[in-house]
Amino acid sequence: MRFRLLTYNVHKCIGGMDRRYRPERVHEVIAHFAPDFALLQEVDSGARRSARDLQAELLGERLGMQYRTFFPNVQLASGGAYGNAILSRYPITDTRNIDVSQPLRKHRSVLHARCRLHGQTARPWRAVHIFNLHLGLSGYERKSQLRHFLKSLPLVGLDPRAPVVLAGDFNDLWGTLGRKLLEPAGFRGLKRPIRTFPAYAPLRALDSIYVRGDIEFVRVFRPALPISKRASDHLPLIADLEID
Repeated sequence: MRFRLLTYNVHKCIGGMDRRYRPERVHEVIAHFAPDFALLQEVDSGARRSARDLQAELLGERLGMQYRTFFPNVQLASGGAYGNAILSRYPITDTRNIDVSQPLRKHRSVLHARCRLHGQTARPWRAVHIFNLHLGLSGYERKSQLRHFLKSLPLVGLDPRAPVVLAGDFNDLWGTLGRKLLEPAGFRGLKRPIRTFPAYAPLRALDSIYVRGDIEFVRVFRPALPISKRASDHLPLIADLEID
């Protein structure tokens, strides 16, 4: 049972180079790869800088991804908020937000969606748990946030073989979070990190995808589309995954 997942810090659909609000560019990048799941960070909801659009709904409608979940992390003084969203072509049967905020720091969270994948084999469907995160800017903060997540529900209640995907903007400047925290917890990542930031000339592998349980990587890549260098300040990561 294969599916495609995309993780993307969309930067409120504001271009990293020209600073213009152009949601159509983000839509074009995502649509080109036709993912079954799109995990988005820095998604605006009712913010003045983005025409008061509800971006999770706007992008979901344009992409034809009818199942969506969104949680605002940061409230803006001018009104509106921004946070994480999961868009899906498959039914979302359960969703919750895991608060991993640290004292005196910007609010951060991990958005969870339990999804039901339809297969073509004798087994008609399989549940997969998807976690979308956006970690903080300091090393200590990121480690504390991940430790909190690893002890939280629903992750700690899942069978070790349950298919789990953890992806998003880890802000992992030094590439150590996987080795130090996630691998000991049973997660598997890429052997060679893929650089995604800044979009116009990637130098840092800030965005990552990890899996756990009965699920494996088939392929992981970043886009070579010219428009992806302008749509956001990050490039997306795209993964083809297979559930055993």
